[in-house]
Amino acid sequence: MDKRDLEREFHMTGGAGKTSYARNSSLQKKASDEAKHITLETLQQLYKETKPKSLGIADLGCSSGPNTLSTIRDMIKAVEFAHQREIPGQPLPEFSIFLNDLPGNDFNSIFKSLPDFHIELKRNTKTNGDCPLVFIAAYPGSFYGRLFPEKTIHFIYSSYSLHWLSKVPPSIYDHEQGKSINKGCVSICSSSPEAVSKAYYSQFKEDFSIFLRLRSKELVTEGRMVLIILGREGVDHVDRGNSFFWELLARSIANLVAQGETEEEKLDSYEMHFYAPSAAEIEEEVKKEGSFELERLEMLEVDKEKGNEDGITYGEAVAKTVRAVQESMLVQHFGEEILDKLFDTYGRMVDEELAKEDIRPITFVVVLRRKL
Repeated sequence: MDKRDLEREFHMTGGAGKTSYARNSSLQKKASDEAKHITLETLQQLYKETKPKSLGIADLGCSSGPNTLSTIRDMIKAVEFAHQREIPGQPLPEFSIFLNDLPGNDFNSIFKSLPDFHIELKRNTKTNGDCPLVFIAAYPGSFYGRLFPEKTIHFIYSSYSLHWLSKVPPSIYDHEQGKSINKGCVSICSSSPEAVSKAYYSQFKEDFSIFLRLRSKELVTEGRMVLIILGREGVDHVDRGNSFFWELLARSIANLVAQGETEEEKLDSYEMHFYAPSAAEIEEEVKKEGSFELERLEMLEVDKEKGNEDGITYGEAVAKTVRAVQESMLVQHFGEEILDKLFDTYGRMVDEELAKEDIRPITFVVVLRRKL
């Protein structure tokens, strides 16, 4: 699948049904909540330094569901607090909120919840009845291209998006045979040839560099970015973290192949555009591209809950989350009929592996300041 096809087809599962991202993004929320203090401190520091009359905030890879507007609400409150501390008695800044995701994203569900968002904003305002003016717009498109006019954005936030590459690395395909060299895997896994790891790393470097260069044009001088990215702890591309969860997905599909539910050829030809960078790789690309100063890079290990309020296991929760993220791509490749069985198997496999050892998904929080 080329870049244009991916931009059209890839999106979190929309709506509010039982397999939707809106109802299955609690794991992402837990990580963004753990990083919230960093996000809000960075935004407050930016506001303290610039004090703009109109503050431009962009959420790249905003998806849909409750996480999107709750994050924006927290940001507005944080700026209100900083405003009262820094310049009390002065009018609040206006907020221009730019929500970005790929065109297939369910923007409609976000906009349907805006009336309630504005009512709650007025109810919770801390400024003696002076409620901020908040303008919210959607900007569909890939963040590997330009999104905004030059020097219009003050603060960019992106949570759980930048580990998605612009495309599957083309060099993992043997074009003479028309097959992937990554047989039996859907991303980098323990049986992947070294060329696969190199191809994914090369694609990450290209994409991340483009992302930084384009955002540096769109941000005002000394604008900030907070990026929350799935990553890995060591130098080895195959870790017992994020990549292992994708390896378990490949095993789950292989299980269905063995049962005659799908074809082996379909498994061998399915590749994900996912890469979990190390801290050193992120730091190296920021330094090499040169538009930003790296102010902060922290690693989070989000506590795993073996169950939740719905009484399901951690494996089942992971399966629901991965389905909400990957369903649009899996349906196109394998068909819809295998999905229930696939994710039942996947949830069980995750729980079985967790019973043997502690698998730790790694998340990085990256704070960047645009250079003068």
